[in-house]
Amino acid sequence: MHSRWTPALAVAVVTTVGANWMVIAQAGRTAADGVYTTAQAQRGQALYTTECLACHGATLEGGLGPPLTGTGFLRIWNGRSLGDLVDKIEHTMPATKPGTLSRPQAADLAAHILQVGGFKTGAAELPATAALGEIAIRGATIDTAATSPANSAVPGPPPVALPPGNMAQVMRGILFPSSNLIFNVQNQDPGEQKVGWSPGGPTAFSWVDWGAGIYSGWELVDYAAIALAESTPLLLTPGRRCENGKPVPVERADWVRYVDQLAEAGRAAYRASQSRNRDAVAEVTNQIADACLQCHEVYRDKPGGTTDDPSNKAARCAP
Repeated sequence: MHSRWTPALAVAVVTTVGANWMVIAQAGRTAADGVYTTAQAQRGQALYTTECLACHGATLEGGLGPPLTGTGFLRIWNGRSLGDLVDKIEHTMPATKPGTLSRPQAADLAAHILQVGGFKTGAAELPATAALGEIAIRGATIDTAATSPANSAVPGPPPVALPPGNMAQVMRGILFPSSNLIFNVQNQDPGEQKVGWSPGGPTAFSWVDWGAGIYSGWELVDYAAIALAESTPLLLTPGRRCENGKPVPVERADWVRYVDQLAEAGRAAYRASQSRNRDAVAEVTNQIADACLQCHEVYRDKPGGTTDDPSNKAARCAP
């Protein structure tokens, strides 16, 4: 039997998660207790140079990826466990070849991050075990001999409920696929999509295989338009970060205007879809494309990248 998801249940889940977060932050060992050795941090530094520097910068200041030191790092990681950090390094880094680092290598990299951040060294190495989950990353008393002035005055902010996804993840998870499904109307008629699915059979308007054919093509266009219209406030969530670690400019008037334009494009797409007129939806795709383009020209498509990736990701989220 499936449990019914209710607002009260949602609040209970969020409350429980928040409580667990604070337990990690307030109890047990912390990164300030000397949980790694100098030798381990040196191994991590060598790994960092070959595997991480291109995205996170020579001094961990950030670039293509977010900063790994200072307030930019603590804003995201303060209150979480070293186990969380090592898990992320082991399973998702480097971005170009995720999962290629061993658990001990990930722990060594975490030690380097701690050393650059001014967390003091200790007598024992950071273990590559489940015990990492019991060590919290918290704003620490900085070892000024081991850090630069730029990293020294970093008393961490208290843990806050930051949005879990960065801007790129929200775009790619919701807005990009929803927009593309609507754009698909230009080439395929949603009215020709038949309800029903057979294993191995291709379908025109599919999300994932388990959902293919459950809804008609026109219903999927409806849902994609609603996703555009109703998810755009997520782009104004305080505290959200860009993929490179920079803050999303949620308070800038032009950013708010671009978000409003995308929401209106979503509403227009829904009205057109409700008419079940393919030409009307195809016309609205121009409005969606224009809304995306205006924002991308200011905040996303930056010159100065590489031949492989001409857009300069390190400059995104800044006008």
